[in-house]
Amino acid sequence: MDFKMSKRVDMMKNSIIRQLLSLCDSPEMISFAGGFPAAELFPIEEFKKASIETLDEDGRKALQYAATDGYPKLREHIVDIVAKQGIKCNIEDILITNGSQQGLEFSGRIFLDEGDTILVESPSYLGALGAFRVYNPNFVEVETDQNGMRMDSLEEALEKYDNIKFIYTIPEFQNPTGLTMPVDRRKKMIELAKKYNVPIIEDSPYGRLRFEGEILPAIKSFDDEGYVIYLGTFSKIFAPGLRIGYVIANEEILSKYNTSKQNVDLQAGTNSMMQLSKYLDNMCIDDHICKITEVYKNRRDLMIRMMDEYFPENTSWNVPEGGLFTWVTLPENVDATELFKKGIARNVAFVPGEPFYPNGGHRNHFRLNYSCMPEEKIEIGMKRLAELLCEECK
Repeated sequence: MDFKMSKRVDMMKNSIIRQLLSLCDSPEMISFAGGFPAAELFPIEEFKKASIETLDEDGRKALQYAATDGYPKLREHIVDIVAKQGIKCNIEDILITNGSQQGLEFSGRIFLDEGDTILVESPSYLGALGAFRVYNPNFVEVETDQNGMRMDSLEEALEKYDNIKFIYTIPEFQNPTGLTMPVDRRKKMIELAKKYNVPIIEDSPYGRLRFEGEILPAIKSFDDEGYVIYLGTFSKIFAPGLRIGYVIANEEILSKYNTSKQNVDLQAGTNSMMQLSKYLDNMCIDDHICKITEVYKNRRDLMIRMMDEYFPENTSWNVPEGGLFTWVTLPENVDATELFKKGIARNVAFVPGEPFYPNGGHRNHFRLNYSCMPEEKIEIGMKRLAELLCEECK
């Protein structure tokens, strides 16, 4: 069949991570590829109890349509959760989405026309790049250092390029690098957004997964004029299978997200929202976050120790203060995509770095996830990977 399809379809690409994960689906494979939380830490019994209570107490409502903006009691819980990062809002400022990925797609839908410019960290989250790429924008990569996006490079880009629709950033434990933006840069970004009248998409899936130090205030916490659209999710701090994310923005902007959701899928699942809200009524989410961050810290520490001991001297990596990922830099002559293929043959997987750069290049990097593999598999997998690197990085 030769049906005529939209030009937008040509902009849609399969997720490289989803493709890679399909190659890793064997019991022998040790995968550091996906950004998965540890499934053994899901609070199944507690959530089962909340689910039963929800259906017993108000099952008809749980299985019925609901308002597009989302279950009010769940939005009340979100108000309390984001307050830990200094965000002051009320439930009218919140829209529940099907995962934060939907919030990213809506951001492209609302702001972008073909040829518009967006400013992104270099490298940046490839799921966001995929969501935005459908609208055929011009990606401008802003230079990063060990403190995340550089504000001098950001201002240079803001001065140089026309028709900039937004700045996209992951300030906490960034995907893929694991880097965190310090407070002074967050404040400076707000200043620049105001100066150049450009909104900020603040993507914060990992902000509460901090292993050491104090929780940093979100960029949104410094926003007193509505320049920041904040995207959050329960996927990393609770369970991704629920597909519960949220957008926080001022009334004018949030109404556009609300309309987008009405046109796409009407609402998030009523039952899922009510079950999660009931869980949050019964349990302290901070206790659960403390439990998972302790496990993730131990796994990060083990992975870093293995890298210190076994990786060749001409490689380097970031030591994140939280989140799920570390970022490895190889000698410039080593192609991580080719290395990935050889790793698969040895039953160890990671994500090559090039797809995280919207304009390509930078093939000598890769991302490692430490959250979803138990310690014994981390040890085995990292030894396999180290042997490969020692052979290839000469």
